This record gives sequence, C-alpha cells and structure tokens, in this order.
Amino acid sequence: MEKEAVSVSKADWTNYFASIVSVCPWSKTYWAKQKIDVQIWRGSQNIKPLGKYVARMWIHENASGRTLCNIHNRLNDERQHEEWLYSHPQYKGYSTPVPVLIQQDLAILTNARQRNKELQQKEK
Repeated sequence: MEKEAVSVSKADWTNYFASIVSVCPWSKTYWAKQKIDVQIWRGSQNIKPLGKYVARMWIHENASGRTLCNIHNRLNDERQHEEWLYSHPQYKGYSTPVPVLIQQDLAILTNARQRNKELQQKEK
C-alpha cells in the first residue's frame, strides 16, 4: 500500500512540492531529502509517529474538503505536539493533487516559520 501512496505519482509529488515553494519554502528540499512520507489514510487509530520525517501526507482519496477539515480540527485538539493541515484539489491554487491530511511536527514547523519570518524581515 505504501508504494500505491507514493505512486500517486512520485513525479506529481515532486512537481507539487516545487510548485508551493513560495508558500512553503522548505517543501521541495525536504521532499528531495526524503523527509516527507506519503501514506494511505486508514483512520486516526493507525497514525504513526513521524520518526525521521518532518511531515507525512495521508492520502484520503474519497474525502471531501469538509471531511478533511473536521478530521484536521479533531487531530489538532488530540495531538498537540503536531500540527495537522489538510488540502483538497477542490480548493485549487496551492492545493495537493489528491485529498490529503498533513501531519507535521509542531516544533520543527514553528522553527521553520520563525526562520522564514526572520529572512523576510532582513529582505525589507
């Protein structure tokens, strides 16, 4: 099943992470370094720790944007050491090519956001 998730085409994920660098500057680099995992969603009882990954994309192929939003809100309440986001192609723009829940380590994400903020202030 893991191979199925990654094959939602590795090329599609590579292109996707390259396309969102303006809103998520580290995404392309972390993907290239194999620090972003892709899995098929099998329910919150099957969530595993991130381990060596900085993020995990949980493909929830038949979920609506509303379903993803509800799950993401619940997981942010339950798993406070992580930040959960979601993306659905219906939202267009920087959305993922398939519906996903995004699991991230909150400390790593907070540090990355702080670094980006500092870099932007230096550029002004």
